[in-house]
Amino acid sequence: MKFGDMKYARPDTEAARRWFAAAVERLGAAKSFEEAEAVFLEAEACSAKLDSMFTLAHIRHDIDTRDAFYDAEVAFADGAEPEVQEFEQDWNRAMLSTPFRSEFERKYNRLMFLNTEISLRTFSPELIPELQRENALTTEYSKLLASAQIPFEGGVYTLSQLTPFKEDPDPERRAAAWRAEDEWYAARAEKLDGIYAELLELRNAMGRKLGHGNYIPLGYDRMNRNCYDKAGVEGFRAAVREYIVPIAEEIYARTAGRFGRTLPMGYADSELWFPEGNARPQGSPEDILAAGRRFYHELSGETSEFIDFMFENELFDVLSRPGKAGGGYCTTMDEFKAPFIFANFNGTSGDVEVITHEAGHAFASYTARNIEPADSRSPSYEACEVHSMSMEFFAEAWAELFFGENADKFRWQHLADAVTFIPYGTLVDHFQHECYEHPDWTCEERNACWLRLQRAYMPWLKVEDSLRFYASGRAWQRQRHIYEYPFYYIDYCLAQTVSLEFWAMIKEDRASAWRKYMAYTRLAGTLTFRELLESAGLGDPFNPETLKGVAKAAQQWLDNN
Repeated sequence: MKFGDMKYARPDTEAARRWFAAAVERLGAAKSFEEAEAVFLEAEACSAKLDSMFTLAHIRHDIDTRDAFYDAEVAFADGAEPEVQEFEQDWNRAMLSTPFRSEFERKYNRLMFLNTEISLRTFSPELIPELQRENALTTEYSKLLASAQIPFEGGVYTLSQLTPFKEDPDPERRAAAWRAEDEWYAARAEKLDGIYAELLELRNAMGRKLGHGNYIPLGYDRMNRNCYDKAGVEGFRAAVREYIVPIAEEIYARTAGRFGRTLPMGYADSELWFPEGNARPQGSPEDILAAGRRFYHELSGETSEFIDFMFENELFDVLSRPGKAGGGYCTTMDEFKAPFIFANFNGTSGDVEVITHEAGHAFASYTARNIEPADSRSPSYEACEVHSMSMEFFAEAWAELFFGENADKFRWQHLADAVTFIPYGTLVDHFQHECYEHPDWTCEERNACWLRLQRAYMPWLKVEDSLRFYASGRAWQRQRHIYEYPFYYIDYCLAQTVSLEFWAMIKEDRASAWRKYMAYTRLAGTLTFRELLESAGLGDPFNPETLKGVAKAAQQWLDNN
């Protein structure tokens, strides 16, 4: 079904509540596994309908945040989704207590029950007011960034549309673009401070209501961390500082040498890999999409079928426009068994990474579309990011389609970006932990923490007084995950480590690497992240030797190319 033909109707949450209450009774009265399974499958369909309507509203709202109808529907969803969570949790408790649990585990998978147990730890009816307010605040943050209209050189641009100017080879023009963005954020710094301060207070209050000292244990449960804990993340961060930061600093030192400079560099220079400019895709957005379709056709039979489904059903919205929400993502509407890719093309290499990264998520969703239960179609987030980040590296063999004569330049900057991203992503994670552990911090203390951690994780970067927003330590406010998806960012770093392992395998034997990729992807969410890695014969990123090995391999290639 084409995206435009998908009919939206506001969910009747009260009717759904009554239905689930009856389903709980029917499940408890079931005399056989077959009877219990029939109720379970009906509940799956009901949840898919509810979730798909909420998702459809959010997508159409993001496409145009000024649309009054979908603005009202998202406001409704912000209040209704926590209420839906309450009666779905009643259903989950009933599933956990069913006498047919062993039969469900044999037919489906055991992880569905472990994940349900974790999910039950994330909710209590007394959290509903906080959850509703949290939804409203994250929507407010998204709309604030989407409202950006930044004057520059006689034009007016969104944050996404300004990005190519921030990567311009001309240093004066590049610096001017950074100042224009900085001024826009600086004028809204107090508002951004206020939104995050309230989010911190709300989330820590929710954690305390569930018996924790702060939000962090609840945050880990909400991220469905089912095979590692805070101590594991702290160990990974330490390994990043020991093994990745020095290599990333060497990469930036080499880059600075191309400009005849030394470290540290300012923001405007650190975004550019080559004096003549970063590799940019050739052709129009339509050309990039066509090249992406060809890549997936030629990569494998599985991806060929997938990409045709995406194009035939118009499951993309990738052009940047005024009023459109920022960023990019892939989401899934289970009722229609259809992924959807949302992005903001802006003429940079990021456009190509969208058609590979977000489509990597979409391919995994499409591959798992018939798995039951629906929650098992997707693994935990770090496992999902392996799908997308590794797909970016599979696409490198087709770089000429996207970049023409600049394909080799793209391959170098893409690998350099991957390695140097890990310290930044780890910084984001570390910063969030500090904020939730210090709920009494003022906004100035949070900003000082960011600057302190930035020096540890990104020592190649200097703060320039000419950029007052950045100089004040507020660069973190651009990172929407900090506001909208707390603790998500370490998932990218863990996945990037695995994707660098795929990069090395692709260099040796792409066909063999693809078989391993599919072995990992087909299992979807039926195993934990670490079990998926083990089953596919991949390294564990929590092992410092894994991190050290992939970084050294990448460094050697970058040094020789």
